[in-house]
Amino acid sequence: MPATDADPANHLLLASVRLPGGTALYDVHVVDGVVARIATAGEAAGTAAPGAQVLDLDGRYLIPGLWDEHVHMTQWALAANRIDLSGAGSAGEAAAVVHSQMAGRDGGDGLTVVGVGFRDAVWADVPSLALLDGATGGVPTALLSHDLHCVWLNSAAASRYGVAVDSSGLLREEPAFALTRELGKLPDEVVDEWVQESAQTAAARGIVGIVDFEMTWNRDVWLRRVAGGFEAFRVEAGVYPQDLDRAVAAGMRTGQELDGGAGLLRVGPLKVLIDGSLNTRTAYCVDPYPHGGRGLLTVSEADLLELLVRARESGFVPAVHAIGDAANEVALDAFAEAGIAGRIEHAQFVRSEDFARFGQLGLTASVQPAHALDDRDAADSNWAGRTDRAFPLRSLLAAGATLALGSDAPVAPLEPWTAMSAATTRSRQDGRGPWHPEQALTRQEALTASTRGRGTVRAGDPADLAVLDADPLAVSDARFAAMPVAATLVAGRFTFRGGL
Repeated sequence: MPATDADPANHLLLASVRLPGGTALYDVHVVDGVVARIATAGEAAGTAAPGAQVLDLDGRYLIPGLWDEHVHMTQWALAANRIDLSGAGSAGEAAAVVHSQMAGRDGGDGLTVVGVGFRDAVWADVPSLALLDGATGGVPTALLSHDLHCVWLNSAAASRYGVAVDSSGLLREEPAFALTRELGKLPDEVVDEWVQESAQTAAARGIVGIVDFEMTWNRDVWLRRVAGGFEAFRVEAGVYPQDLDRAVAAGMRTGQELDGGAGLLRVGPLKVLIDGSLNTRTAYCVDPYPHGGRGLLTVSEADLLELLVRARESGFVPAVHAIGDAANEVALDAFAEAGIAGRIEHAQFVRSEDFARFGQLGLTASVQPAHALDDRDAADSNWAGRTDRAFPLRSLLAAGATLALGSDAPVAPLEPWTAMSAATTRSRQDGRGPWHPEQALTRQEALTASTRGRGTVRAGDPADLAVLDADPLAVSDARFAAMPVAATLVAGRFTFRGGL
């Protein structure tokens, strides 16, 4: 549609913008939520419909809006309102942090104290029931590891939730997931308000969409939020195997727009977890960990194949969680036998002979670059001498895989520039040298992997856009990691507008 044919109310002209890597100025016409035309600035003067909104961006940079391809949105919102243990350097220090936050609490309010973000894989000491009991007394307390695969309980919490723990006080994998879900059962209005706050923060960083892998029947949760006014970004709500029958019976399939979702809500992939995590030492590996064991294969090869065949037949894209190299081998074998493309979530540790299979099978590697920096010490400890193929972004891309960047929030912050900075520098800008810089991406590759392959703004694309105060391809590494975002739009509608 020519820009002049548009209803003025649906026509936005973003004037005097630049595209990354260039200096030329353009006028970008957004009509009915779509990028309708990109013209040299001033060339099409007067072509905007009378009454159309015109916004002079004064040479700022325009990119496609950013997606976070792997989020646990409710858990991310909850984490912002829980005790932060990410800085604890030992089990004793974590217990002391909790103790200091509980001053004056006697458990009489009936609430469970919840902490998040501990990383016991690199602690010299170990969690114990006695240690946490000593710090918390009779107040029920549950501490969630940063990877969500482990929960450290005290005796009062174990009693309250009817779970059995040994002297470590630890639950791992499915028992940990079940308790995590239970801890999230707060009033809907409370959780939805926290989600809205977290979503607004994400929109201010250029986020226009997420794939939400919250471990619940997520469709109805998001329909409720949209009905309540949520409009910060697009959501693809994942489905887990325990809900697949329900989803198929409802006629759902990956990519389907959901009625009542205001154009923002679609069905996401079928999420299948087949191994554990690095921090919890349950990622399924070819070789044993230094202290024994190879981790856990939590779904048998036969069951995984059956799920992938079912996904193919019912229109679901499989998203298989595989962290260890043995788990990735199992996942690749299943994709090949089922004859379906899809996603492997994480792909943190991959045998060199398996890289090419990602490209051959047409798979997307849904990766979280910040994990490489969070887990580098644990990786060096557990996979000593083999970390040249840990978090192997360059190797996967070179082998033909499609990369999709995300955070796995709350495992890492829902902050796309942190993810892209980690992918391109393999460091935190904290004075510590880069970790396996040979696996780094270019900034353009990172932008492409964060914008669903778009990479740059083109006519005909949805007007899901981010306006930046600087050229992301030219700024310093430090500024790239903290990129100033001036505005974010979803379908041509501002979801964040910072001082424009």
